[in-house]
Amino acid sequence: MITQLQRKSQPISCPSCGSCCGCCDCLPAEDRPQPRPTGWQRVREDVRTVFTKDPAARSVIEVLTSYPGLHAIWGHRLSHWLWQRGLHFPARFLSHLIRWLTGIEIHPGATIGRRVFIDHGMGVVIGETAEVGDDVLMYKGVVLGGVSLEQKKRHPTIGRGVVIGSNAVVLGPIEVGDNAKIGSGAVVVKPVPANATVVGVPGQVVKVNGVSCPRKPDLHHEQLPDVVSQHLQEMSERIEALEARIRELDERGIDEEMKIWA
Repeated sequence: MITQLQRKSQPISCPSCGSCCGCCDCLPAEDRPQPRPTGWQRVREDVRTVFTKDPAARSVIEVLTSYPGLHAIWGHRLSHWLWQRGLHFPARFLSHLIRWLTGIEIHPGATIGRRVFIDHGMGVVIGETAEVGDDVLMYKGVVLGGVSLEQKKRHPTIGRGVVIGSNAVVLGPIEVGDNAKIGSGAVVVKPVPANATVVGVPGQVVKVNGVSCPRKPDLHHEQLPDVVSQHLQEMSERIEALEARIRELDERGIDEEMKIWA
């Protein structure tokens, strides 16, 4: 059984069309997400997600036993089920146990989509009213936090296919659009459009471009724009241009003065 699951848990290819329709019609039938999966299908889907989004995954046994992000997602499903049925204390206590075991704190009231993967995961915090869409990838130290003491929607809504880098913080009831990418260490306090890249403190949109497939995210975090470096380079070029202009005016002024004395 494990051998069969491992054989089918191969990386999912991006669509040849270069865009995403949300139906995954370009994938083989066995790779397409089931609209109403059974419990066993959800487990298989979760394991396949790990193989798709983490090149370090080597075997199903390793994934089942050594991935705290996967354990946290499974524990949250149970605690969320309890929370929705009014069993708040058991739900909170279970989420507390999962936090102790994995280092990942997900409030049982939070809504987590399918194929969400938390890589490494230590220090991740997801608040009560947070909503995380399908195919989201987040790394250690990510915080989806609130900015209000009122009992209302106060945590962010994360769209489908979003990648959130290590130690990034998203605060308030804002929306992060589908397929957006949030750089490591960014502090996002304003809505993010779809297919955008956000870096810095506070977070700024530095690029908006398309994405091939949300189920296979772009992991090249080293290619994120360095906004500070770009601005410093622009200032340096501007200063050099101004100094050259000043030297030109000084030389012209000296020549004119010599003509007058001559």
